[in-house]
Amino acid sequence: MLIKLHFLFIGGTEIGFILFIVLLVFGADKIPEIARTLGKTMKQIRNATDDIKSEITKSVDKQGLDLDITKDVRKEIDKVKDEVEEITGSIKRKF
Repeated sequence: MLIKLHFLFIGGTEIGFILFIVLLVFGADKIPEIARTLGKTMKQIRNATDDIKSEITKSVDKQGLDLDITKDVRKEIDKVKDEVEEITGSIKRKF
């Protein structure tokens, strides 16, 4: 079973080579610390973005604005679909 890894146009071989270089540079005992620090940093970033989203949602709710724009967009898309169906229906009948 062949597994292809493509992350940002980097193949599996390149990822393996990068990991090998990281192992040589930092050593086996420092890699868990680096991974732990990276995980904590990613968690802090995720929490910060969640806080920002919640603040935006709260401010929109206080102002009484409609946050769900998808309903309006979906209605417009349905209108366009209906118009296209009307036009293509007459064309389909001719053929």
